[in-house]
Amino acid sequence: MRNNAVEIILGAIVIVVAAVFVFFAYTTTHDTNVGTYDIVALMNSSDGVKAGTDVRLHGILIGQITSVEMDPRNYKPVARLSIRDDVHLPIDSQAWAASAGVNGGTFLTVKPGRSARMIAEGEMWKAN
Repeated sequence: MRNNAVEIILGAIVIVVAAVFVFFAYTTTHDTNVGTYDIVALMNSSDGVKAGTDVRLHGILIGQITSVEMDPRNYKPVARLSIRDDVHLPIDSQAWAASAGVNGGTFLTVKPGRSARMIAEGEMWKAN
């Protein structure tokens, strides 16, 4: 009977430790206070990017591509991006598709410009 009590106590400790780990992982990876704003990028090429592709600045995730369409006037790709509210990009920023490595996926990398004017929500900018 004594062995059963020890096993129950050890099982309870394992469950509590697992619950604490899951709570810690959830609270440190989910920031619910960050909103987004949408901008539009006129690109020369959209090779490898599609809806759901990550947008990165110096390797840090700052948003996602929500759609890629073709501008019927000049046949160039137009990407709609959803960017974190706490990231403001200068109007002269550049963006292009990059690869994460041999078996990694493609992402859109952004190089910030030096302009004092930032890209406003819903604004189109020439990305490259």
